[in-house]
Amino acid sequence: MKTILLVEDDENDVYFMKQAATKVNMRNPMHVACDGQEALNYFKGEGNFKDRTQFALPSLVLLDLKLPRVMGMEVLKWIRQQPEFKTLAVIVMTSSELQSDIKAAYSYGATSYLVKPALPAELCQMLTGMKAHWE
Repeated sequence: MKTILLVEDDENDVYFMKQAATKVNMRNPMHVACDGQEALNYFKGEGNFKDRTQFALPSLVLLDLKLPRVMGMEVLKWIRQQPEFKTLAVIVMTSSELQSDIKAAYSYGATSYLVKPALPAELCQMLTGMKAHWE
């Protein structure tokens, strides 16, 4: 089963994402990196993420932009610089609606750019669409 890596520093957003995933019966394992450096460690299999049987490389990354330690845009750039991750689906999910952020994310190779929905029902709809592609 394909693994999802959620890169999100806001505990509430993590909670709502996991709740929505359960509600839409998304069965994919979802791992959380709470900042950009932790996401990089996950990809590199460093620190707590050495065990690839427990922390499989993701098939889908849900990436926030505003992160501690290493910003999301830097994580996206790093991912796209790795030959093995050139085609990895990376969906930027952020609260920023700035055109400059949207343009930058796509220029660095984001698969899609989504603004985080304000309502749980909208998040469920968003995940239902993702589920059809990545489950």
